Amino acid sequence: MIRLELFANRSVEEDLFDAFAKAGVAKEYTKIPVVHGVGSSGPRMGDAVWPEENFALIIWCDEAEGRRIAAAVEVVKEKFPHEGIKLFGL
Repeated sequence: MIRLELFANRSVEEDLFDAFAKAGVAKEYTKIPVVHGVGSSGPRMGDAVWPEENFALIIWCDEAEGRRIAAAVEVVKEKFPHEGIKLFGL
């Protein structure tokens, strides 16, 4: 089992879930609906200065599904290269 952590702008949430459904992956997850922070793509603080917000997913899966999830995430990242979509595996 591996643990995946995905952080992304809320504007691409539907696109990510559509990609997961198309690939038949990430059917079980924990979602943190509003995440604030600063990463390589800039601040996401949900305030008047930096109004955007992220969301996070935590997914436990086997390595094969993890690779399929990563492929689905890459499809969305190619479509939205500036939205700060980050996937980490542990």
